[in-house]
Amino acid sequence: MLNPAQVLFFFTLILGTLITFSSSSWFTAWLGLELNLLSFIPIISSKFNQYSAEASLKYFLIQALGSAIILSSAPSFLLFESSPNLLICLALLLKMGAAPVHFWFPSVMEGMNWPQCIILMTIQKVAPMLMLSYTHSPLTLSLIFFASAASSLIGSISGLNQTLIRKIMAYSSINHMAWMLAAIHINEMMWMTYFLVYSLISSSIALIMHSQQIFHFNQLSSHNFKTPGIKMVTLISFLSLGGLPPFLGFIPKWLVIQELSNNKAFIWLSILLISALITLFYYLRVTLSTLTLSSPKIKNTLPSSSKTLLSSILFINFFPIFLPLSLTFFT
Repeated sequence: MLNPAQVLFFFTLILGTLITFSSSSWFTAWLGLELNLLSFIPIISSKFNQYSAEASLKYFLIQALGSAIILSSAPSFLLFESSPNLLICLALLLKMGAAPVHFWFPSVMEGMNWPQCIILMTIQKVAPMLMLSYTHSPLTLSLIFFASAASSLIGSISGLNQTLIRKIMAYSSINHMAWMLAAIHINEMMWMTYFLVYSLISSSIALIMHSQQIFHFNQLSSHNFKTPGIKMVTLISFLSLGGLPPFLGFIPKWLVIQELSNNKAFIWLSILLISALITLFYYLRVTLSTLTLSSPKIKNTLPSSSKTLLSSILFINFFPIFLPLSLTFFT
């Protein structure tokens, strides 16, 4: 059963995000960020998870530091003309967990349950990312490029030696933030496309992990999945999140690659592509080891609602294949 208090805090969290990106001033946007922060802290806290108090405290301190930097940018405008945008950009990168200020993100993810991880990986990135698109100056563009390059390399390399699924998803999220920073530099519609696809795939993985109560790398191979379908959908979702063609996760990366090539940003594109290959390597490591290692025999059956959900996730990931076939059929 859902806790009514947590449902209320979830709606105020959404309200804070809506206030932030619909505001006409930095002060109102800051108020929306604060409402979002104060709503997320009670959602993190759980009596069933002993690490939730530590995660909520870390999250609060980091977000409070980011809010303090945004506030301190106001008086700095009197001394330096370009300093406020730079400070706001740094604070927003800290709030969304982008490198090189990413240190808090994996440890906070590790201390939360899967439903809270979904919110942290998706909804909590909307407001800072959209506010970042409002800071236009040569200095902030250089900072966004540096943060994108650092996020792509750190998110890919740091995920290689992880054995906890939540930490793998955290470093994957940092890597995807590099692509989202590049996408929002191009235009907001490109970022929205990438963000929606990423949210869809990462949420489907997290929901399956939550339903099966899987937290460790070894559990994937030794876990007794209810049906082979759940196992196959999980592994396909991992490959889709890594951006392997022809799955859905490849489409937004393809669009970003095309736009960066048209803008002659080849250095930026090369860093992103190298990091994408490294990320795909540790997703392949997860999937191949799970497919090749022996697992217990599967005897249980699924209810029809779960079969429908699995079919939907499978269709979403194979959507790029089905789309040309459907267009050919109707034309």
